[in-house]
Amino acid sequence: MNTNNISFIFFGSSQMSTYILDELEKAGFLPVAIVSTPDKPVGRKQILTPTPVKAWAVERNIKVFDPAKLSDIVEQLRSEKAEVFLTASYGKIIPLEVLSIPPHGTLNVHPSLLPKYRGASPLQSAILDDAKVTGVSIMKIDAQMDHGPVLIQKEIKMEEWPSYGKFEEMMAREGGKMLAAILPQWVAGTIQEKEQDHSLATNSRKFTKEDGEINLNDDPYLNFRKIQAFHEWPQAFFFFEHEQTAGTRKIRVKITAASYKDGKLVIEKVIPEGGKEMSYGDFLRGYTKR
Repeated sequence: MNTNNISFIFFGSSQMSTYILDELEKAGFLPVAIVSTPDKPVGRKQILTPTPVKAWAVERNIKVFDPAKLSDIVEQLRSEKAEVFLTASYGKIIPLEVLSIPPHGTLNVHPSLLPKYRGASPLQSAILDDAKVTGVSIMKIDAQMDHGPVLIQKEIKMEEWPSYGKFEEMMAREGGKMLAAILPQWVAGTIQEKEQDHSLATNSRKFTKEDGEINLNDDPYLNFRKIQAFHEWPQAFFFFEHEQTAGTRKIRVKITAASYKDGKLVIEKVIPEGGKEMSYGDFLRGYTKR
């Protein structure tokens, strides 16, 4: 139940967005509507599946818009008369025509200490760079990517790297709590926004499947960070020459669990191409070259 009187629309798509919505809901904030991306075919059977955010909204009987183009719903968004828009992990660029609708603008939860790690992959980039002093920023969106003024930031120090999914949830929930804390102040006009120091900006890039490949002879700590960073997608993998009766075949082996102990990479679970998840020990026993 929405126990606060702030009217807002939330833009989001991924699981990360649902963690933020959970924290807003705990604090008594529910959106009047949610904007997500269209349903997509998932799995081998290509079953049309809603985004996690759309599923979250449907469970709570919250109105959902999931257009292919935001320009198609501009009038519907205006008709909601929301005071502010909130967004996190939406997956599309929000045009200025939409950003300018609410009187208090559009706020974004970004899981980095802006201006560091602007762009598509701040969490993965932090793990890969071993940037253990990281954090969350609440910013006002402008016309450029992660460029707008910052309302509040919180520094978070990491002792060791969890898998991406756990890291994402931790940072998103922190961002949701921060957003809930400052939202009333922002709408009341009592928070002073601060321009980013653009000279210090760094960018995170969009990763590809090929980025997941690791060489087991490389630095073990770097390989461990790759496995943790790419745990959800594209998943870290290595190639392995498997001897069969018809000859040697190079197979792709995904790493699903690993740890870093005493300066060594310990691979725990893998999925060999065409097979099921198994312990790394069982894989070596069953697939070792002769």
